[in-house]
Amino acid sequence: MAKADQIKRLIASYGRPEEFRAAATKIIEDEHRKGHVPLAASLKRTLDAHVRTGSGQGPQPSGLIDADLLSDPALELVDVAEPKRGLADIVLAAEAKGSFDRLIEEQKRADELRRHKLPVRAKILLCGPPGCGKTLSAEVIARELDLPLLTARTDMLISSLLGQTASNLRRLFDYASRQPSVLFLDEFDALARSRTDSGEHNELRRVVNSLLGMIDRYKSRGVLVAATNLETSLDEAIWRRFDDVVSFTLPTADDIAAHLALLFKNYPVNFDLASIVQKLVGLSYADIERVAQDAIKTSILKKRTSVTETDVAAAMKGEARRTAARRRDRSARS
Repeated sequence: MAKADQIKRLIASYGRPEEFRAAATKIIEDEHRKGHVPLAASLKRTLDAHVRTGSGQGPQPSGLIDADLLSDPALELVDVAEPKRGLADIVLAAEAKGSFDRLIEEQKRADELRRHKLPVRAKILLCGPPGCGKTLSAEVIARELDLPLLTARTDMLISSLLGQTASNLRRLFDYASRQPSVLFLDEFDALARSRTDSGEHNELRRVVNSLLGMIDRYKSRGVLVAATNLETSLDEAIWRRFDDVVSFTLPTADDIAAHLALLFKNYPVNFDLASIVQKLVGLSYADIERVAQDAIKTSILKKRTSVTETDVAAAMKGEARRTAARRRDRSARS
C-alpha cells in the first residue's frame, strides 16, 4: 500500500486539484510497479472520473499506462516501467549519441515532419555485446520522450504451440500501438533468427514472416527499440525494417573515465579515479557498474565517509572471479 509520506502529501494537497492529482498519480504508479494492476487500474479510473485540473485531465504522466490498458490481458506480455534515467545518465559513443539525438528530435517534432508528408524515425535496432548499454538506451529514449517503457517478455511471447508465438506478437504490437510508448524487444534474435538457417524449423520461419509484417505496419506514435547480442543471426530482411542501427562496443579508456564519474558522482572517493581506468579496460559498462556498486557498499557498511582504493581493488577481485567462472562455464558448454 501507499507509504505514509505519500498519504500525507495527498491529504495536504486537498483543494488543489493539480497537486492532488500529482500525488495520487504517484501512488498509482507505485501500486502498478508492485504488480497491483487491478488496484492501479481502479484508482486511475476513479482519479480520472473525479479529479480534474484547470485544463482538464492534463497530459498522461510519464510511465503511466491508460487504465484500459492496465486491465488488458496482453499486459502479461510486457513489463511496464517508469523510465528514470536520461541522456545525462549514460555514456555513449559519438555515433550512438548522434543517432539518439536525431531520433528524439524527430519524435518531438513529429507533427512538423508529418505536415510535410515525411516519415518520422520510430524504429531503431541496437547491436553489440552484453552489458554495453542497450537496455539502458531503451530506458533513456523513453525518459527523454516522456513515454512509458514496455519491455516485451520474451519468455511469454515464445510458445511451443503451433501459431501461438505469432499470435502473441500480434497481441503485443496491438497493445503497444494503442498508446504512445517505447516498446523494447530485447534478445531480438530469439524472434528474428535467419530463415536460411538450416537448423530452424518451419514454425520459426512463419514467426519471422509475421514479425516482418508487424514491424512494417507499426505506426504507433512512439518508438520500437530492438536489441541483440547476436546480430549475425538476424534474418537479412530484418535490417531494412529499421530506421537506424546503432552498434555498441566495450568502453574505451575515455568512456570508462566518464562512466566512473557518473557512478561516483554522489559518493566521494579519497583517490584519483583515473588511476584505476586502465585496470578496467576490457570490462563492459555493466561490469564496471557492479565494481563501483560493490566498492560503494563496502564503504557504507564499514561506515567510511569516502570510498577507498582498497574498496575498489576488492570489488575488482570479486569481478575477476565472476568473469573467470563465466569463462569456465562457456568452455564447458562448448
